[in-house]
Amino acid sequence: MILHEFISYDVLRVIWWLLLGVLLIAFAMTDGFDMGVGALLPFVGKTDIERRVAINTIGPVWEGNQVWFILGGGAIFAAWPPLYAASFSGFYLAMFLVLAALILRPVAFKYRSKRDSTAWRASWDWALFIGSSVPALLFGVAVGNVLLGVPFELTPDLFTLYHGSFLGKLFGLLRPFALLAGAVSLMMLVTHGAAWLSFKAEGVVASRARAIGSVTGVVTIVGFVLAGVWLMFGIEGYELVNSPEANGPSNPLLTEVARTSSWLDSYAERPWAMAGPVLGLLGMLMTVIGLRAGREGSTLLWSKLGIFGAISSVGLLMFPFFLPSSISPNSSLTVWDSSSSHLTLFVMLFATVIFLPLILGYTAWVYKVLWGKVTETDVTDGHSY
Repeated sequence: MILHEFISYDVLRVIWWLLLGVLLIAFAMTDGFDMGVGALLPFVGKTDIERRVAINTIGPVWEGNQVWFILGGGAIFAAWPPLYAASFSGFYLAMFLVLAALILRPVAFKYRSKRDSTAWRASWDWALFIGSSVPALLFGVAVGNVLLGVPFELTPDLFTLYHGSFLGKLFGLLRPFALLAGAVSLMMLVTHGAAWLSFKAEGVVASRARAIGSVTGVVTIVGFVLAGVWLMFGIEGYELVNSPEANGPSNPLLTEVARTSSWLDSYAERPWAMAGPVLGLLGMLMTVIGLRAGREGSTLLWSKLGIFGAISSVGLLMFPFFLPSSISPNSSLTVWDSSSSHLTLFVMLFATVIFLPLILGYTAWVYKVLWGKVTETDVTDGHSY
């Protein structure tokens, strides 16, 4: 028997579906508080020293946190190439805006303190705000569009065709439900950033973060519930009509897909999947309570649980779909028909088993070294951002 055949193709596909979820959730849990702090910067810091305190809570770790974003993109490219091709083709301009914002953020980190000018530093502070808020918003908009269905179809040779003009691909994403999903994403990460500042900062910066986060947390809960009601009564879902060959070739056109009354119909088949939204709501509710009570470490952990629940609820709700097509349901991409080869998935899993623990170990060591709060004294010693 060939080595990679010790793990069947269908099991490898599910493993990589889970790993992709792990990478995306890890990115939201880590770089999510970086984006949250950046979005909060103009509101928690009224003076230069206060803003530097906020910036220095994330300054030493933001680059490492973005590793999860790179790993997630790499996993999509290598494990799910049809998904990578179809999603990046349709979301091209939105992805360009996200990348531009993510490029703007490190430039702002590096250049902000190069000149002792109030106008100069204020400009880069707003660059940090934009570079943090835009990705947080657009990631949610993308998720909302995936739930709505994306207007693409596959030709017989599996070439992806999108309908609409070049700019229409961007403005077509700004549908009401997608904007709601974007707002929930932004508010969720702002709340996560507030929990981080409560944990890492002192004084007025931490108190302002707690006050703002307790409000954005409530907004997140309300928006999350509203999105669920909207999904139940206003948005059609997708289901597989025929049972695809789990060990078969990656050809979405071999699968028949039909529309259903609601995505939430899947809970009837998989009631355990309701754990996702329950954990999301519980985590965010406890985050709000923790922020108002002035708790620190436990509040950050509850915030991470809320993010885990919110993101996993989408994956569990949609399984096995990745990218549904709104104009040609049979072109929809699923776990069973959009992966790389059996051998490729096995080799990638082998490499992941080796390198992922190293990344986790190094990350844990970095956070241990940087443990402790950032004070105003720390940012005036000449070794800060």
